[in-house]
Amino acid sequence: MIRASSRQGEALLEAAQMLSREPAAMQLRYLQTLTQVAGDRTSTVVFPVPTELLGSLLKTLQRKERLTADRKPSPNRPEEP
Repeated sequence: MIRASSRQGEALLEAAQMLSREPAAMQLRYLQTLTQVAGDRTSTVVFPVPTELLGSLLKTLQRKERLTADRKPSPNRPEEP
């Protein structure tokens, strides 16, 4: 039992070292897991999105809304011909 535990620890260490050398490997593994889970039609998949990505997306959308609002004529001001 001690040997099995030792081998498991070594395997985890090896996996951690590989992931530290190849950061994209973790993302690929994550996508592989999602693909496997999605094959089961009875499951609900919750897809987490990094908050940094959401923050950037919201800022971009707000900027676009402001630009669009600046181009629209004001309801209190008549349009110029």
